[in-house]
Amino acid sequence: MELTPERLVAQLAREPLRPAYLIAGPEPLRVLEAADAVRAAARAQGVAEREVFEPEGRDIDWNAVEATFRAPSLFASRRLVEIRLPTTKPGKEGAAVISGFCADPPSDVTLLVTGGEWSRQHGGKWSEAITGIGHLVVAWQVKPHELESWIEARLRSRNVLADRAAVQQLAERVDGNLLAAAQEVDKLALLADGSTLDGPRMQALVADAARFDVFRLLDATLNGQPAQVVRMLAGLRAEGAAIPALMGMVVMELARAAQLAQVQARGGNMANEFKAQRIWDARQAGYRRALQRHPEARWVRFVAEAGRVDRIAKGRGRWGVDPVDGWLALERLLVAVADARAGALLAA
Repeated sequence: MELTPERLVAQLAREPLRPAYLIAGPEPLRVLEAADAVRAAARAQGVAEREVFEPEGRDIDWNAVEATFRAPSLFASRRLVEIRLPTTKPGKEGAAVISGFCADPPSDVTLLVTGGEWSRQHGGKWSEAITGIGHLVVAWQVKPHELESWIEARLRSRNVLADRAAVQQLAERVDGNLLAAAQEVDKLALLADGSTLDGPRMQALVADAARFDVFRLLDATLNGQPAQVVRMLAGLRAEGAAIPALMGMVVMELARAAQLAQVQARGGNMANEFKAQRIWDARQAGYRRALQRHPEARWVRFVAEAGRVDRIAKGRGRWGVDPVDGWLALERLLVAVADARAGALLAA
């Protein structure tokens, strides 16, 4: 049975924990909160032990996962076993292990599989096996025409009252960014005095989360959204941002990606590298998508081009033989990172 994250929460409140759950989709906040709901339900139902499996190097240690399924718990009567699949593709070995678990699920284990992407191509017999004994939860992105309803429901869940104009005001400010919307709603829950918020009051309370800042620009770049990158750069330029002020973050993120590409190319432990670089879970999916688009050598080239963009912005560099506007140079670079074909052309 396929559920939305919201329906999953309602289902967990009225039924015992199922043997298995698969939660995946392109909206990280909804995946995270749905998985948190399963964890909370597990704790409420006496599940005291939790084990997490993430890719080490190129894949998860599926032998260790299978051994965990078979081994009795040492410290608790019931366990929650989590498998985190960044691409929601377990591979042949992983699919066999998951299907084997679902064919005869141990009474002391609840399986939680999470992933950052989902489509019909990601599914298969292994996901059907999970659905047969549990739930499939797909966290689709909230569409523009659905955003106001999503915000209104979240405000109600935090006991914040707002009229239509106030909800519209917040939707415009967060510009489709669910994480920003969630943060603003949490802040409103602390600041609101219990009265119904109108447009002017909302405007006074809420920070402009739709402002095109460099952090969101880099997220769009890593996640492969070239059109969004172009739009955000135009917004930054219109706001009077200075390119040299942006380049510190741009260079740092590209250097991080280059380091991750090196580790991936030699089959190193990606989970450990993410921890070493202090890249939190919510951003790891973006890096993984970016690493799939470009080979290691291209990331080295991107870092070098970032240095050239910085020199152009300061009036000390050229792109090819002709002088180039710094904003155009930055746009070419970030679109190349966001798009595999543009990246190949830039690196040629």
